[in-house]
Amino acid sequence: MFIYSFNKSVGGVPQVSFSWNGFTTLWYRTWNDAPGLTSAFWLSIRLALIATAISTVLGTLLAMALVRYRPRQFHGKGVIEQILFVNIAAPEIVMGASLLGLFVTFNIGRGFVTLVLAHVMFCIAYVAVTVRARLTGFDRSLEEAAYDLGAGPFTTFRRVTLPMIMPGVLAGALMAFALSIDDFVTSNFVSGTSSPFPVLIYASTRVGIPPQVFVFGSVIFAVGIALALSSLAIGRKRP
Repeated sequence: MFIYSFNKSVGGVPQVSFSWNGFTTLWYRTWNDAPGLTSAFWLSIRLALIATAISTVLGTLLAMALVRYRPRQFHGKGVIEQILFVNIAAPEIVMGASLLGLFVTFNIGRGFVTLVLAHVMFCIAYVAVTVRARLTGFDRSLEEAAYDLGAGPFTTFRRVTLPMIMPGVLAGALMAFALSIDDFVTSNFVSGTSSPFPVLIYASTRVGIPPQVFVFGSVIFAVGIALALSSLAIGRKRP
């Protein structure tokens, strides 16, 4: 993809060519000329940021509940654990079709809101699993010491618990962002008139893909790889 972002078009027609026709930087200089690509790119960025923020908060709280409470204290704990596993293991097409059926059943119009809901649905599981792994090795005596010194539950969480599990939270957030910005299958089911970048590329195959798509694709690919590697590096840090 990165190599083809420097490939000349055939006969001066601004369309993707998979045969090497010569080196050019034209597509980087005209990245804003392709209709719809820029708006779809920023839509994907905004969608990923919102979905990451929501799933990080909910996933962290869910992970804490799963670790801190026993089944008799947290009714339905086993069911939620199975749902998280199925959410990660199930093919994306199953989730996309299921969410589409849900939105149609409740007469929810497809658009940006349904995209956010769908992305939160599959991102929250990855955040919860990542943060839960961090909480498993957490030393509860640090919290008990904070309580003994007069700190309340919120202060203890903010000053003791959160800093200790922050690497896991950041790793989960980075993974959620990388998954959200790169998602096509689920987004294709629930996007409606709001088309993220991967969905727009697929739709453009019918009329001809503009070569600037390789520029945006290279940026998204590089960001996704960087976030995935950062997530792995942060997640391996010990408390």
